[in-house]
Amino acid sequence: MNWIEYGFVRIAAAVPKIKVAEVDFNTGQILKLIQKAQRRKAQLIVFPELVLTGYTCNDLFHQSILQEEVRKNLKKILEKTKNYPILIVLGLPWLVGSKLFNCAAILHRGKILGLVPKMYIPGYKEFYEKRWFISGKEATDNKVWFENEEIPFGYDLLFAAQDQSGFVLGVEICEDLWVPIPPSSYQSVAGATILVNLSASNEIIGKRTYRRDLVKQQSARCLAGYVYTSAGWGESTTDVVFGGEILIAENGQILAEKRFQRKNTLLISEIDVEKLISERRKITSFSDSILNLRYHFRKIYFRFAKAKLPQLTRKINPYPFVPKQKRILREVCREIILIQTTALAKRLEYTNLEKVVIGLSGGLDSALALLVAVKTFEQIKIPRQNILALLLPGFGTTTQTFKNAQNLCRALKVSWQEIDIRPACQQHFNDLNHPPEIHNLVFENSQARERTQILMDKANQIQGLVIGTGNLSELALGWCTYNGDQMSMYSINAGIPKTLIRALVEYIAENQERQVQKVLLDILQTPISPELLPNGLKNQKTEKIIGPYELHDFFLYYFLRFGFRPKKILYLAQTAFRKKYSLMEIKKWLKVFLQRFFANQFKRSVLPDGPKVGTVALSPRGDWRMPSDAEVRIWLKDLE
Repeated sequence: MNWIEYGFVRIAAAVPKIKVAEVDFNTGQILKLIQKAQRRKAQLIVFPELVLTGYTCNDLFHQSILQEEVRKNLKKILEKTKNYPILIVLGLPWLVGSKLFNCAAILHRGKILGLVPKMYIPGYKEFYEKRWFISGKEATDNKVWFENEEIPFGYDLLFAAQDQSGFVLGVEICEDLWVPIPPSSYQSVAGATILVNLSASNEIIGKRTYRRDLVKQQSARCLAGYVYTSAGWGESTTDVVFGGEILIAENGQILAEKRFQRKNTLLISEIDVEKLISERRKITSFSDSILNLRYHFRKIYFRFAKAKLPQLTRKINPYPFVPKQKRILREVCREIILIQTTALAKRLEYTNLEKVVIGLSGGLDSALALLVAVKTFEQIKIPRQNILALLLPGFGTTTQTFKNAQNLCRALKVSWQEIDIRPACQQHFNDLNHPPEIHNLVFENSQARERTQILMDKANQIQGLVIGTGNLSELALGWCTYNGDQMSMYSINAGIPKTLIRALVEYIAENQERQVQKVLLDILQTPISPELLPNGLKNQKTEKIIGPYELHDFFLYYFLRFGFRPKKILYLAQTAFRKKYSLMEIKKWLKVFLQRFFANQFKRSVLPDGPKVGTVALSPRGDWRMPSDAEVRIWLKDLE
């Protein structure tokens, strides 16, 4: 795999075991970690603040012998790493004339690309850096000299890889992150996609949570990768303790973290630069922020080595719509139910209606729609008997699903009515002179359209609203009959993918009385089927026809959310599902997804209203505008 092609950058965050003011020893530990990161194919390694000397040197920073040791050992590091393509960022004190700066040195292939000074120097509580260091804002020179070479110097430096599309590095140091407008905010607007913070943040009760939130929020606000590494084992514990926290974040998500290690520590993950650029491209308000840019940044260019690297160390969630942590999943489910009930309540209030009609099949989607309707009616104080569930058995309806639909209505105490659609469909076949034993699209779609006609007319009859039950995954695949189950008066599930609907029904089931819970658990165990052919569950299992929904939801997420090319989606899916599906299986269903997605835009262009609940949506009035006759060829060709 060529990581440059897929947009990943492998990051190493390092905390060496150090000795205060023992620069030779610290250099040895730094080199060990660089060599380890190099062996693991990292492209960037970040060390803590003042790592070369130790952060807790205090008044020893003013000793000239310490400055000499810093320069001598920096030269040693440059010599030892001159053949390494890895980009190195480490902290050290740097004397410019009579001013001492707390700096980050950016090294590459035995050269110093630049020195970035800390801008905000703390001088409060346990911090008294102002006793030794000058703010980078007070620097009068934009270059310094080292070993007869001119080195760019200043807080206005960015470091851009010529051969890694989109990789631009911005550097800030510790306190810089804690101020109202961190330097990294300006750096990101100026183009930095990877932000690093060299820190020496001590540990006190509650600080870790606050610090972690700062990193997450800054990575999200800047639409960037953020690498935070802090001083650890070996720093003086005279008055404070340093835990050596490491955080690697990407756009508000922590990818990897560690702290309180009593040895040399290296944490590795990958940041998806292409994903970050995709987000910035779509969120136009990010680009608008350029108008507020206060600084002109100098870009220093360098070259990464082109190499095919091993598989990702970061985890790729096979269910991107479904959070892995149960606590977060419950919060997501609760939020979605609130969005759905609020949306339905508003629509009922606007239409001045107090009744709804739902086609209940005994499957997951219609079960969720009914549950949402019940919760909405409870909130707005309308009797749940005003909810009418229509059971519309056809040629493929099974005893299991029909019984589940009946039992759910009884358990929830809603009104329900059975109308057998087979006689009407048979009359329709007679009118068309269509033999009913021919089970083609006419046979299948007539049932879907007959059901929709009954739902609409019944809603008119009782002055109610038809609640749609179709989901986001079906809309993406076009797995719905045009002017059949594609249509309703309000589509309550339109923003929810199939994998998340299952999680929602499970969540609601947990809090239901035993009778309701029993029915829902049986529905959750029922294979997904449109039940349009005789012996529906046996002869017409949806996922055997169009492919697994878990794969299609994965494809949908990365195709719509980030605009990734099929080859990258294939790689990510292979990484996420490598224990479940072969490469050939994934490629087969990805082609099906692309073909169906392009071919069925005409169905999405005339969707009824329905609430958006997540970052991926297909409303033609909101998130997704696409011509119905766009060609799919170049997307399919990418998979050849």
